[in-house]
Amino acid sequence: MAENESNMSGVQRVVLVLSGKGGVGKSTMTTELALALRHAGKKVGILDVDLCGPSIPRMLNVGRPEVHQCDTGWVPVYTDAQQTLALMSIGFLLEDPDDAVVWRGPKKNALIGQFVSDVAWGELDVLLVDTPPGTSDEHISVVENLKKHRVDGAILVTTPQAVSTGDVRREITFCKKTGVRILGIVENMSGFACPHCSECSNIFSKGGGEELAKLTGCPFLGSVPLDPLLSTSIEEGKNFIESFPDTATFRAINSICQTLLKSLEAA
Repeated sequence: MAENESNMSGVQRVVLVLSGKGGVGKSTMTTELALALRHAGKKVGILDVDLCGPSIPRMLNVGRPEVHQCDTGWVPVYTDAQQTLALMSIGFLLEDPDDAVVWRGPKKNALIGQFVSDVAWGELDVLLVDTPPGTSDEHISVVENLKKHRVDGAILVTTPQAVSTGDVRREITFCKKTGVRILGIVENMSGFACPHCSECSNIFSKGGGEELAKLTGCPFLGSVPLDPLLSTSIEEGKNFIESFPDTATFRAINSICQTLLKSLEAA
């Protein structure tokens, strides 16, 4: 058995998280979906291949631990004692977390290939792959390397504005050209959730992601408001899912999680 097959053989489902542009909350959605999946009793992994902006280690408050080797490759960093949420990120491999990754395409692609083949994930229900914004050769490298095992589909993250949904159209084209199934679109920052009265106000606009899903025939997974409680949790590396289970934002994320699980089970 090839090395990449042996390290990925215990991974049941692989889901890419894509965005047409930066700043739409793709890494936030990856983190919160991972926590929601764990909350639902799943064993989850995150492969952070956003090489120039690896923010997930901070969001999960894991610091910069040493990455250890085992017989089959790198051991992922576990965020909990029960080892139900595993993470691998380039952020663990940089000498200085503020270092810029000034690499040409071949070096980036080689690291992505290593990340896919050389991380000893063990048994996972779902592996979420946080990708860079856009449709670069890193995306092609991710898809090509993962397809040696399997790719169950992609989640596309957008904000409601037309400039963001327009960029997501390019992601839809990318998925169609590479044969990746679109599991659905998530509209992030869909209104502002007031932490005092829980009322939701539309600061930017609303419904752009849902409208795009209708126009393109993609499933709409749901919308998540701009919530100061979520923003603070992400900044401080706290588990929003556990801390604020009675909020509309938690219900939105949990609903997206449940819809995703149903879609994966139906695949």
